[in-house]
Amino acid sequence: MQGKIVKGISGFYYVHVGEPGIYECKAKGAFRNQKIKPLVGDDVEIAIVDEETKKGNIEKILPRKNELIRPAVANIDLALIIFAAAKPQPNFNLLDRFLIMMEYQDVPVTICFNKKDLLEEQAIEEFAGVYKKCGYSVLYTSAEKEEGIRELHELLDGKTTAVAGPSGVGKSSLVNRLQPNVQMETGSISRKIERGKHTTRHSEIIPIAADTYIMDTPGFSTLYIPGFEKEDLQNFYPEFKEYEPYCRFKGCSHISEPDCGVKEALAEGKISPLRYENYKLLYEELKDVKKY
Repeated sequence: MQGKIVKGISGFYYVHVGEPGIYECKAKGAFRNQKIKPLVGDDVEIAIVDEETKKGNIEKILPRKNELIRPAVANIDLALIIFAAAKPQPNFNLLDRFLIMMEYQDVPVTICFNKKDLLEEQAIEEFAGVYKKCGYSVLYTSAEKEEGIRELHELLDGKTTAVAGPSGVGKSSLVNRLQPNVQMETGSISRKIERGKHTTRHSEIIPIAADTYIMDTPGFSTLYIPGFEKEDLQNFYPEFKEYEPYCRFKGCSHISEPDCGVKEALAEGKISPLRYENYKLLYEELKDVKKY
């Protein structure tokens, strides 16, 4: 029988097998001997031990299409990065971190601005336009007003999607709109600091339709990934590519070098100052990471 690991806790793996539902499984000792650890998102073959109590064993892990480092999950088709249009105001530095982390791990990205009802369309377009111009797919929703939910359904259909974003932006409320039978724990917003109180404790994939899964991922605030160097950063700012041939120096960091095509494009308004300032901040942060 074939299914997908949707949750793993203390050596037990919960495998979703379509119509029959979820089986509690243990992994064969052979995996430990080979130093292979099953991941949430793995497609697996299981042997049923007890049909009545829905218990089984994982016999085989099928080939992975990808494997994320943070969070540690497999077979993600899409990253849906959710930020609020307002309350709280979008933190674009954090948004760029999410974009870089997912792109570094070869996961296609769509940015979703929720709570669109709190801002005029023109105001949302102003900051969303910065990311559209860089080639990112952008979607607007309101969980409160149930706007954009149909488009979101269409986007997620048939995919396993990692949902990322800071607390308080309405991730859980959106998920609950997508599938009434799935109620993620939602946290209230503290009016004083406008931050969500709820934090995701472990990776878990939630089935919302046949062959359609979503996973709420824990937030992260650093860009540290083993092997990611400051020189890699510019590769994740697609708007730089067009202007890099005009840099005098090969391997230009676009920070302090003279005759830099990227900085000239910035001065001419062709590159967003918001994005460039975030690039500089993240570059300095990566430069300061101690090498062990």
